[in-house]
Amino acid sequence: MKELLRKLVAAETTAGRGELAAAEIISAELGRSGVESRVYSWDQNRANLVARIKTGGTKGAVLFACHLDVVGPGEVKWEHPPFSAAERDGRIYGRGSADMKGGIAAVVTAIRQIVDSGVKLAGDIILLGAAGEETDSCGAKRFVSAAAGDLPDIAGVVLPEPTDFEVVTAHRGMFWLKVQTFGKAAHGSTPELGINAIGSMRDLLAELESYKIKAEPHKLLGECTMSVNTIVGGKEVNVVPDSCEVGIDIRTLPGQNQQAIIDDFEKIFAKLKQKNDEFEASVSVVREVGALETDPACDFVKQFCSAAGAGETKAVGFTTDGPHLVSMGAPVVVFGPGKPEVCHKPDEYIDIADVEKAVEYYKAIILRFLC
Repeated sequence: MKELLRKLVAAETTAGRGELAAAEIISAELGRSGVESRVYSWDQNRANLVARIKTGGTKGAVLFACHLDVVGPGEVKWEHPPFSAAERDGRIYGRGSADMKGGIAAVVTAIRQIVDSGVKLAGDIILLGAAGEETDSCGAKRFVSAAAGDLPDIAGVVLPEPTDFEVVTAHRGMFWLKVQTFGKAAHGSTPELGINAIGSMRDLLAELESYKIKAEPHKLLGECTMSVNTIVGGKEVNVVPDSCEVGIDIRTLPGQNQQAIIDDFEKIFAKLKQKNDEFEASVSVVREVGALETDPACDFVKQFCSAAGAGETKAVGFTTDGPHLVSMGAPVVVFGPGKPEVCHKPDEYIDIADVEKAVEYYKAIILRFLC
């Protein structure tokens, strides 16, 4: 299990490198127990992995849905090189060790141990290793589209994300916007002949300081949030910029109307246009993932909590591929090893003992639902 985790971390599955190497590592590992899997690749280095342990099918299948990609290591120096998979003090360090290659290693190990034990299952185990969860969920979308009509009934979906062994049944959605202001280029020595797009963006950002998205707070997830997180404008110091853009991260709630947010931005544009006829702006959707809300009182979740030794379910602020899998008609839960607070940070790590613990939990869950 530990060596598998180290191989997965070393695979460096960032957006630029793609997921193919990790998919092939998992396929080879499953093959050691005679488990057949298929790697679906595209664009040279992008990939999904799908494995299925077929049975008589008298019970619904359990789908373990993982993502193979990781965010980049960032610019801050790491104590341990981000893809060295260094082992120290009972931990594996490296980008993706917690999010979520520790969970992947635990699931793959649990599946292998179940298969090697020869236990007779009454329902299928399905493993998805998906591309692009950190960027556009392309892998989960491809899987759902291709799987239609080709899979057995699914009893439940498990995402082995790092929840520190909390059973998560709700999280906010993701709504990313690109907002662009437009101007007119001119020489920097004669700014009066141009229209400064950065100045227009300054006015827009001032308006957004007092803008609050209209949404009723959720009893578990709290309020919808908005954060302006990127800005790009201008090309040369001696040229009045004719374009400026910001990236806005909005975290939405179950049932929220995203179009209403777009409409609000259009109204803000119109307000600024009334004040300054030279103001021009546009808004477009970069990424949209719905919120997740699984009924904690449903039979699958209650049995899952029993198998995982959890008394109640939780909600989290981060987003997963889970909402894309809801269309499969099964309850979705998020549960895995690793501390959420170390994800996407320098010197990300996972405790080896937690991965070993996760193996036992996943075996218990498989046996609870499929035997």
